[in-house]
Amino acid sequence: MTERFLHHLRVELPPADETATIARSRLAEKFPRTALRRMTHLGLLVGSALDGAPLGPDDALVYATTFAETRALEDFLASFPAASPLLFQTSIHPGGVQQVLIGRQQSLARLWPLAGRARLVEQALLAALLEPAPRVALVGGEERGTWMLDHGMAAARPFAFATILTREPAGALGRMAFAPGSGGAGILPVIGQTHGQDARATSDDPCPTLEAFAVALAAHLPLRWHNTSGVWSLDWL
Repeated sequence: MTERFLHHLRVELPPADETATIARSRLAEKFPRTALRRMTHLGLLVGSALDGAPLGPDDALVYATTFAETRALEDFLASFPAASPLLFQTSIHPGGVQQVLIGRQQSLARLWPLAGRARLVEQALLAALLEPAPRVALVGGEERGTWMLDHGMAAARPFAFATILTREPAGALGRMAFAPGSGGAGILPVIGQTHGQDARATSDDPCPTLEAFAVALAAHLPLRWHNTSGVWSLDWL
């Protein structure tokens, strides 16, 4: 079994209709004023989730986002025919976590940015478990889409989470583990609620979505799902 223990944990689950403007007002005190105007909604949420996280130059960070922050591009395209220079700058912005690291001048040993839909949570956790650094920040999130949501290319709500994973059980909030072996079949325990629907892990879709994972972290829900190589689990201590 390979395992790491959760220490710092913070989850941002604002109302589904929160905009970047509202987030800037709500979270203004957490960011330098000069950076605040150019930060994306997801950058603001990630920065808030990382607030107080004890990161150092020898630590690593794994960053996961399903839709690769398409909202900034949506806003820029929506500004035509009078294209906005500021929205253009934002559309080619560094990723949400990079905005925070640059703004706070935070150095790291390694940064692992991941994007995609299928088994993203598993891939992020695998990167965190295999990372040689003693301390790994696992960070993820999305920002609410507009017209791209209708094409399945954006998230329906904004959220972000950040947790520090170490090999030290003392004082830990929970434990994330992977046990090699044959996974079970059929429906596994409920892993959270997304958009009012039961987010169950099944043999056809065993891995939780990034949003379901964030909801489980926020509510301290235990998770358990399988793949062909073994069983993943999140337990709270």
